[in-house]
Amino acid sequence: MSDIILQTEGLTKHYGGVHALNDADFTLKKGEHVAIMGDNGAGKSTFVRQITGVEQRTSGKITFDGNEVHFSGPIDAREAGIETVFQTLALADDLDVPDNLFLGREKTKLNWLGPFRFLDYKAMRRETIEGLERTGVKIPNIRNTIANMSGGQRQCVAIARTATFASKLTIMDEPTAALGVQETAQVENIIRTLKEQGEPLILVSHNMRQVFDLVDRIIVFRRGRIVANLNKEDTDGNDVVSYITGAKTGAEYEGAA
Repeated sequence: MSDIILQTEGLTKHYGGVHALNDADFTLKKGEHVAIMGDNGAGKSTFVRQITGVEQRTSGKITFDGNEVHFSGPIDAREAGIETVFQTLALADDLDVPDNLFLGREKTKLNWLGPFRFLDYKAMRRETIEGLERTGVKIPNIRNTIANMSGGQRQCVAIARTATFASKLTIMDEPTAALGVQETAQVENIIRTLKEQGEPLILVSHNMRQVFDLVDRIIVFRRGRIVANLNKEDTDGNDVVSYITGAKTGAEYEGAA
């Protein structure tokens, strides 16, 4: 049985004449944590959007958990086992924690009544508490609405939602970009917990210290191409920056222009 959970071959996305992503070959093993780095506009978020079905690729192949996939949208990716924390978080401010965790996949009871079903709030609250405990997220009152929470608590709710349901892969796009020191530390502890549990993760981040603390491998994007695939133990921050800025070209990944 293959130990590869995600693989892309020649993944490409063009917006008209703009080549946002070109021939991205990427592999993620089960249990592995990989960082994606690069300057603004390098293709990082475009890459994530193709994997998660937010956008449709121009060309290329995506294999997830041993099967070639063609996600028509994020719901397809989620049902396949990919959970994503986007920078926008996608939380409903007027709902509490259980309602946000189960938004779009609510648990119901009395299903034998046909179309007349009732939400099973007790089960959703119980599984919310279990999910928070599993990821180490601390929310004093899960009945609080998202609107009454700090930025760090909101981020933790979004991460807990992904970790609660992600059976195969979690993707985090700049999860601590707008957080303070203490809130960032809490999110990083959640990522470490996922690592201990053997959950594979893709982390999109500009934070060099964070990347070297949390991941096994670093992928660098530049101008829509993957220019470096670096084992954390065999590189350093200066080396990564050289690829990000173009001081090192990563010619072995560039191919034809």
